[in-house]
Amino acid sequence: MDWHLECSDCGATASPEGLPTVCARCARPLLVRYPGRAHPVTERAEVRRRRGMWRFRSFLPLESDEEPITLGEGDTPLLAVPRLAAALALGDVWIKDEACNPTGSFKARGLSTAITRAVRAGADRFVVPTAGNAGVASSAYAARAGVSVRVYAPRTTPRTILSQIVSFGGDLVLLDGHIGDCGKAARAYAAETGAMDLSTLREPYRIEGKKTLGLEIAMQFDWTLPDVIIYPTGGGTGLIGMWKAFLELRHAGWVSSEMPRLYTVQSTGCAPIVKAFAAGALQAEPWPDPQTLASGLRVPGPLGDKLMLRILRETRGGAIAVSDEAMSDLARLGTRQEGIDFSPEGGASIAAAVELQRQGAIGPTDRMVLFNTGAGWLYREPEHLLAGT
Repeated sequence: MDWHLECSDCGATASPEGLPTVCARCARPLLVRYPGRAHPVTERAEVRRRRGMWRFRSFLPLESDEEPITLGEGDTPLLAVPRLAAALALGDVWIKDEACNPTGSFKARGLSTAITRAVRAGADRFVVPTAGNAGVASSAYAARAGVSVRVYAPRTTPRTILSQIVSFGGDLVLLDGHIGDCGKAARAYAAETGAMDLSTLREPYRIEGKKTLGLEIAMQFDWTLPDVIIYPTGGGTGLIGMWKAFLELRHAGWVSSEMPRLYTVQSTGCAPIVKAFAAGALQAEPWPDPQTLASGLRVPGPLGDKLMLRILRETRGGAIAVSDEAMSDLARLGTRQEGIDFSPEGGASIAAAVELQRQGAIGPTDRMVLFNTGAGWLYREPEHLLAGT
């Protein structure tokens, strides 16, 4: 392998051989580093001719003779939304619509990469805690790889999402509580059975898959970067992945733009990163009794809190919380104005843009990218499931 692993906190290095987890020294997330890889600018033309997120394989953890476990993830649209922007008195707004991924959300990217690497290393049994979409993606990519996955999910997860997990063959276990409780159950199951834990940031490769979000945005803007990115943040792999992508692109000379200002948006019912950022803290305290209809944002104690806070400050961005009412209203407005199937998390990014511009953090000429991280239909209950309730 022509890469190694480096702790995001203490800087300790580790071998990528086997099934790596977190830093052995401080238990913080590991990042993949590729010190020997060259990325000539001429490669950009070849990248454009390929398809899917694996078009960027030279930036990803693949060996030369290896093919990824894929369902065609990536290449999601980056859409201008002039009617929505006009209705909300916003400026230059673009939506990165991750609902177009094979499993309906951005989780496809990370789980494709993580399962590719783990199966190559010999894993044939997995476990994952989920707020919803990661369970769907894990089940689909496990099926694609011909391996098994146990999925722990809160009982309050939208039933459409739960039905998708089961339809892909995931071994679904419902628990009372939130994703933190599911994480404890997943780690216990992994210790008992030897299953590989795919939890957010407890292995290093989901970040690499999410990194393709940033690589695609750069390509879609003809190798320039936007001024602002607003990202609905639960566990934070997408935020970390994009930051890593932009650094690697700048180092390779593929882009020369300034780093975008990265903004986290969370729900007022679960906002550990927002609270820590406002307090000037270096890490977040677990959020008591997390409550939000945006299941992807119901993450009370993200493992990557220190790294996320550092990224927000380094990029001169910030963190903002919006209400469930605001995210729901703006998801509906965006869907009707632009024909994009916004999830509650996508609505949160719109609500954050409105508030950040009101505060003066975003100017009328700033080019901003907002994320719709998953499909709205996954949150809507089919009528036949509601019968008798």
